[in-house]
Amino acid sequence: MTRPAVTPLVTRFAPSPTGLLHLGHAHSALAGFRAAREAADGRFLLRIEDIDASRCRPEFEAAVSEDLAWLGLQWEQPVRRQSEHFADYAAALDRLGARGLLYPCFCTRQQIQDEIARSAGAPHPAAATGGDGPRYPGTCRAIPRAAAERRMAAGEAYALRLDLGKALPAAASAGPLTWVDDARGTIAATPEPFGDVVLARKETPTSYHLAVTVDDALQGVTLVTRGEDLFAATHVHRLLQALLELPVPRYRHHGLVTDASGRRLAKRDRAATLRSLRQQGFDAAEVRAMAGFGDLEW
Repeated sequence: MTRPAVTPLVTRFAPSPTGLLHLGHAHSALAGFRAAREAADGRFLLRIEDIDASRCRPEFEAAVSEDLAWLGLQWEQPVRRQSEHFADYAAALDRLGARGLLYPCFCTRQQIQDEIARSAGAPHPAAATGGDGPRYPGTCRAIPRAAAERRMAAGEAYALRLDLGKALPAAASAGPLTWVDDARGTIAATPEPFGDVVLARKETPTSYHLAVTVDDALQGVTLVTRGEDLFAATHVHRLLQALLELPVPRYRHHGLVTDASGRRLAKRDRAATLRSLRQQGFDAAEVRAMAGFGDLEW
């Protein structure tokens, strides 16, 4: 009797090189590394999410590799850098654009906030956000295509937004819009709170939402391990997977590492960076324990 083929587990750690790694990053990297190590034929990837050229620095990318190697992690080569793969994201945008699911938006953030404030039916701020700021009210959605193209050709700044009103019916043809989270089970995707999300800008040819969705598919990622703060974004990523006919990985959203006051660690927390801990004399095993993985045998 022939046994069914088993899909190897592939996970990744995908930091942005905009600062030094801290204990929260260590926790996330170790979570993915352990998942790959405990699975038969598991694979662990490192991806550098460097689409923000104004904030990413080569020295921070070098520090990522140095810190992870010091912790004892190993990853496959070559490392994927998003800045080297803009053609992949352009191809995805072309597919969405060909289906009439994108439109250019010329509004500034201030104009969006002003429009929301003027609206008689403006939603409560907590309901108007999807993690990317105030929900866009659709101001530019009705601009005639020819007029929008003239403005773009004239050099006006713009963002390419996903037309959610068209995207949801288009995605429905691909079947139920759900994903599986290891802790919560099957989740029904509800991207509506995000509204017409930005997928690219004139000066930045992709957004986090589009790039991470395309990258995970191209790299064959089968388990996405990342922080609980990105759980909401998965609703958008699941929609994009359906629209682009991409495979759907499993998800595991872990808790966040906090400081003594309960505040989530950030790159500004220099005392908790892996480099500073190393300079203070802590060894890798001690730092792994601080990150919640003291039981991980090496």
